[in-house]
Amino acid sequence: MDSFIGIRFKKKTAKRFQTFSRTYFKSHTEAMATMLDFFFYNEISPKEKLGPTGRTIEAKLLKRINAVIAIMRDVEKTQTKPTAAMIQSLFETEEPTKKPLIVEKKYAEKKEVRFREKQNPSNQL
Repeated sequence: MDSFIGIRFKKKTAKRFQTFSRTYFKSHTEAMATMLDFFFYNEISPKEKLGPTGRTIEAKLLKRINAVIAIMRDVEKTQTKPTAAMIQSLFETEEPTKKPLIVEKKYAEKKEVRFREKQNPSNQL
């Protein structure tokens, strides 16, 4: 079994470490070893910032998505719908209006009757 050594920490820092260690690891030694390995293998200093957090990246991404949606809606209103309406109107075919046939006067039939029989009311029965 490995021997232990005492390290002096301020009380507030020691309490924070104990809480963190109990939450994620089985022992304080395992927690400290894992943290040291993390900084050593990733070649970073514990004092440097790793960049934006997941929340800030998510907020920026949501803003950009909303901007893209607004752009797409604007394009749809100003370009796509009017263009689609123009194309649709081009492809809609209307029935050509029927024009009467032009017939020479000598071949035109006249159906006008000049004389009609006089109708008798007693003959209608």
